[in-house]
Amino acid sequence: MLKGVNHQIVEVTKPSCEYFERVIFFVKPEFSAVSEGTLRERASTIASEAGAPPPSKVRQDRLLLACRLLCAAFVGAAVTIIVNKLFFS
Repeated sequence: MLKGVNHQIVEVTKPSCEYFERVIFFVKPEFSAVSEGTLRERASTIASEAGAPPPSKVRQDRLLLACRLLCAAFVGAAVTIIVNKLFFS
């Protein structure tokens, strides 16, 4: 556990999750009095439960972004056509 000027930090260097090399936790000031062993044990538990998002979630986010961009392009084109017809005809 590292103590800085403003923060207390717990670093888990070899979590059981294969996606991460190390995990750094910033301890809230109200819990700085908790023992180092308890903090390190809790940090290790949380780090071992972490994992990469499922591929379907990533794919779904990309599809949603593509739909939003496509809708924005259609709205932009519609506004351009309307302004062109109103002011330049």
